[in-house]
Amino acid sequence: MDRTAALTHWLEKQLPGRAFILAPASSDASFRRYLRARFADDGSTRIVMDAPPEHEDCKPFIRVAGLFGAAGVHVPEVLAQDLEQGFLLLSDLGDTTYLAAIQQDLKRADALYRDAFGALVRIQAASRPGELPPYDRALLLREMQLLPDWYIARHKQLTLDEKRRAVLDAAFETLLENNLAQPQVYVHRDYHSRNLMVGAPGEPGILDFQDAVYGPITYDLASLLKDAYIEWEEEQVLDWCIRYWEAARKAALPVQAEFGDFYRDFEWMGLQRHLKVLGIFARLNYRDGKANYLNDIPLVMRYARRTCARYAVFFPLLRLLEAVENIETKAGYTF
Repeated sequence: MDRTAALTHWLEKQLPGRAFILAPASSDASFRRYLRARFADDGSTRIVMDAPPEHEDCKPFIRVAGLFGAAGVHVPEVLAQDLEQGFLLLSDLGDTTYLAAIQQDLKRADALYRDAFGALVRIQAASRPGELPPYDRALLLREMQLLPDWYIARHKQLTLDEKRRAVLDAAFETLLENNLAQPQVYVHRDYHSRNLMVGAPGEPGILDFQDAVYGPITYDLASLLKDAYIEWEEEQVLDWCIRYWEAARKAALPVQAEFGDFYRDFEWMGLQRHLKVLGIFARLNYRDGKANYLNDIPLVMRYARRTCARYAVFFPLLRLLEAVENIETKAGYTF
């Protein structure tokens, strides 16, 4: 029996006597897939997660759903589960992502993002150590290593010499020192426009949180405001950063007392994420056959280069990235 047939049979047992139609609900960068079940009797819908157990584990999703739900944010309710087969039946948070809503009407962005800040602050304020895996040095470094392994070596077909590898290692160490020194909270890890759903005012639906960890407080904000799928003017990013920072301080979250220090942490956390994402998008193409992610690489590279150009400690990394991209280095910069 293939997985679709097995999933259909399982769902029929969970909801006996109710006829339904299954259709794809969303795509995912992992082995998970999501289907929407629409019921003939009343038109209601549910979401079914199909997570092949040889590749995925449903337990973290269930655990984080409980933690985030207890924090007072809108996450899918787990209605039924079969961990052996890797099936979850979930409440449906709708089919309008932040990205889709904003692309349709840009004027909605400010209200939606303020709602997202409010939900993020509630999640962070509920944080407790020991509940989620630590976003520790090993994990942060392993993520950044995806850049040389998958983006530079596989995608660009380049081999770093000893000098350039030293530049990369030095940049990694600088980022690690900053990232690990930041206050620690619950981190969604993919808090962006494709994983936030338009809901009631002040209540964005939050998806794809199963990889949540306990780590740097600026990570999710960087994920949201330096989104790989939508770009904002720097003035807008700065304005939204200030609004989040003010809300975080009001909630007694341990953000930096000076906004300039907080913004530096935000940018450096974003750089760690962008170096990782370059590697992930290349890996998704070559390992998993998901070539569409290559289209998002130019924006992620722009983010990385822009941050490197702003801080002298990352000028060598900027020159390395420009060499990798075969971009003519500006006067005054020599590798």
